[in-house]
Amino acid sequence: MEVLKFLQQPWHWSVSGLLIGLTVPLLLLLGNKAFGISSSLRHICAACIPANIPFFKYDWKKQAWNLFFVTGIAIGGFIAAQFLQEGNDIVVATATKERLAGYGISDYQHLLPPEIFSWSELLTWKGLFFFIIGGFMVGFGTRYAGGCTSGHSIMGLSNLQWPSLIATCCFMIGGFFSANIIIPLLFKIFQS
Repeated sequence: MEVLKFLQQPWHWSVSGLLIGLTVPLLLLLGNKAFGISSSLRHICAACIPANIPFFKYDWKKQAWNLFFVTGIAIGGFIAAQFLQEGNDIVVATATKERLAGYGISDYQHLLPPEIFSWSELLTWKGLFFFIIGGFMVGFGTRYAGGCTSGHSIMGLSNLQWPSLIATCCFMIGGFFSANIIIPLLFKIFQS
């Protein structure tokens, strides 16, 4: 029971940062493998879609380790959500609560606010923009940039790759712009 209490306590962000950072040299030492999450979708499509699409015609089995890695992330997330939650209320800073209240978000009982993340919200205009169009844009951007934030910002920067530095700077600029300009604008539009 002591181990469970130890795992359920709030952890400092640097612990996960250190573990993610150690993943890069470990993958390089274990077979010169590149870390990245978005490529796993391509591997799944190559394995499951029998169409004659050149983008999916490669030996995806050589990258099967990546599918196990991503599956492990999903299983770990499930275990953490189901068995490692402490049961305390979600703590949100006062300034953040004030800003979120302006967006119509006031329920902090769950990790994800149900005013946005629920099945009923998926079938609204807000859900269409945030999940369907937003998801498509993330997928398109990932393909256009030649990888995702984990591939470029963690693996690419650690290998001193110039394209990864450019992609990471663009990710950051896009994130700041979206969080401060686009998201507030969309919430204003959908609240009226």
